[in-house]
Amino acid sequence: MTPLQLEQVSLQLGSRRLLDDIQLEVAAGELVILLGPNGCGKSTLLQAIAGERRHTGQIRLFGQTRAQWAAPRLARRLAVLPQHSDLRFDFPAESVVALGRLPWPGPRQAQATIIRRCMEQMDVWALRQAPYLQLSGGERQRVHLARVLCQLADEEPGLLLLDEPTSALDPGHQHQVLQQIQAVARRGHGVLMVLHDLNLASRYADRLVLMQQGRLLAEGSAEAILTVDHLARLYGPGPELWHHPLTGRPLVV
Repeated sequence: MTPLQLEQVSLQLGSRRLLDDIQLEVAAGELVILLGPNGCGKSTLLQAIAGERRHTGQIRLFGQTRAQWAAPRLARRLAVLPQHSDLRFDFPAESVVALGRLPWPGPRQAQATIIRRCMEQMDVWALRQAPYLQLSGGERQRVHLARVLCQLADEEPGLLLLDEPTSALDPGHQHQVLQQIQAVARRGHGVLMVLHDLNLASRYADRLVLMQQGRLLAEGSAEAILTVDHLARLYGPGPELWHHPLTGRPLVV
């Protein structure tokens, strides 16, 4: 069953049309990355999919509309990491990650095993007892990534929505996190992610989707999407296009 299908999705806020006739699918096992300039509608689209914005058109999750999903069932299939997570409680980091297991009943030991695995994948297990509010921005971001990974079970396909999950990370952790997200897709989940780093997107995405002024401009492989014409249209004359000497993938400098 396809994790995500969007059919003619539009969103109006006052006189502004933030999304305009969006048609998009994310398949099980696929990592799709949304690209585009600031204000083009990427985060708004994720919010509409997550149920946070009223829209017209149809959004189907695993073949059903949101109205057909009971909230507890959907919480086991859909995990969302917004651009900003406003947690003000000074929980230990492990307790924050454990929030992702709330939709899943089960023995404490089994839950603890999943929590530890996800924290190790995000390189925050050593911080498990650290108060959340004392963590750096990058550490907090990785704690929340571990939390949303905990929310998805491997027994059935899920959908993971991520809005700039590497924005506060150093280069080493950016690659570590994206490798883990890629592995989530390889286990059969659908992943839709917003990124601004075109080179990270080129390296890790199965498919790139370009947005401009609330519409989808183009979608396809990195080679098909990261072109001189597209870059000039979206970002102006600044970025230059090169190719990686080993992989041949597009590089934007």
